[in-house]
Amino acid sequence: MSLVECVPNFSEGRDPAVIAAIRDAIANTPGAHVLDVSSDPSHHRTVITFVASLEAAVPAAFAAMRVAKERIDLTTHQGEHPRIGATDVVPFIPLEGATMEHCVALARELGARAAAELGIPVYLYERAASSPARENLADVRRGEFEGLRDDIRTNSARKPDFGSSEIHPTAGATAIGARPFLVAYNVYLGDARNLPVAKDVAKAIRGSSGGLRYVKGLGMEVDGQAQVSMNLVDTEKTPLHRVFEIVKSEAAAHGVLPTWSEIVGLVPERVLLDAGARHVQLRGFSKAMLLETKVREVIAGGEAVESFMARVADASPTPGGGSVAAHVGALGAALAQMVAGLTIGKKKYAAVEEQMKQLTIDAYTLRRQLSELVQRDADSYERVRTAYTMAKEPEHAVARADAIRDALVFASRVPLETAQLAVRVAAIAATVAELGNSNAVTDACVAALMAEAACKGAVLNVRINVVSLDEQGTQTGAQLASEARACLDAASVHARVAEAAAERAMVPA
Repeated sequence: MSLVECVPNFSEGRDPAVIAAIRDAIANTPGAHVLDVSSDPSHHRTVITFVASLEAAVPAAFAAMRVAKERIDLTTHQGEHPRIGATDVVPFIPLEGATMEHCVALARELGARAAAELGIPVYLYERAASSPARENLADVRRGEFEGLRDDIRTNSARKPDFGSSEIHPTAGATAIGARPFLVAYNVYLGDARNLPVAKDVAKAIRGSSGGLRYVKGLGMEVDGQAQVSMNLVDTEKTPLHRVFEIVKSEAAAHGVLPTWSEIVGLVPERVLLDAGARHVQLRGFSKAMLLETKVREVIAGGEAVESFMARVADASPTPGGGSVAAHVGALGAALAQMVAGLTIGKKKYAAVEEQMKQLTIDAYTLRRQLSELVQRDADSYERVRTAYTMAKEPEHAVARADAIRDALVFASRVPLETAQLAVRVAAIAATVAELGNSNAVTDACVAALMAEAACKGAVLNVRINVVSLDEQGTQTGAQLASEARACLDAASVHARVAEAAAERAMVPA
């Protein structure tokens, strides 16, 4: 299952009942799981961290936004933290199996829904931003609720991405975006007397002052100690261990050494593993070396696949060829998605960057739909089997014949849907074979061939069910068979295009 993290911030940090209502709205959404709730009375703000499937992420965030709109009034809200809305900001972050493109799509979906159903204007920021001027959250939130309330009406630059140019009277506006995982990281520099040093170090390290591009930092006093408070907004490009080393170096120039550091909230394991490997100078380290990684792969992936194959191999009619065809099509979609992903971010393929981003989303959608058809195909067979077991007495003959005919038509439509989706997979695979990363052209070709095989298998299932229809089902059967043949022809064309691209790549220079 592909997962995303969502970390919505709400302008309420003092009323436990309101905070609980927002949290419960998320937790009660199927497919969403709350990991952490952090409230700060002085900031008058609550940050909730939850993970969800791609299907559940928007419904969970929307449910929370609805409660926040009903329970929070910004006209009476005062706190240390800047804010423009009752739900101030909603970032989506890709986790395993998800991409930044998925998160951008989620941000847009939530923005459109919040504006249409809640009447809250929405600004897209970070990777989902509609223009470079809106990438920085601080720029989007400039003026806060009170300033935006007037500015949105008269300043065309403040026109929201979704909704009207009129702020919600009590719930304000919301910034919704997609971004990499953000790590809140603090380094302490001893006694509060070192606060000037902490401020100098923060200025030297933060991107806005010419330091590290993906670091935001402030020097402040916390519990009698000097603290360099930072947000690491992209730990892949600026890893935690590099930040600590530079803070240590800058502080040392003032004759001060760090006393300790802390992470606020949650952190991806990769961040700490990379830092640990760097500290002990491990060469060639990767997550594949970890015992826990192998265990997770077996539990989350290996056993599931092995279990499916065992059910196929079992001497029972389901899951059968139709289910296997859908599964093969889903694998083809996953492979095509991989090739598109390997193309994104490469300068050589800048001209097709946006096309490849869309194809990753399309391929994922097809993969999910085909995976659902695995079970639906098995269910359709059971429907046919049940119809044939109905009473055969003359008084039940008409009802039995009708039930069998309906079941066979249904059992034909399911693999036809598999075939239709497989054609779309083959088309994507052909496109990424021709335009995508040439180093993965054979992978794209395999994706197309798998889609073609899935289509062939599905079409066989359509035909075997159609041929069993009685005279009353002949016309419907003929139509289904015709559509199936068209799918097979189309899938074959796409597969040959992908094969040709692979063959061209293998011609010696």
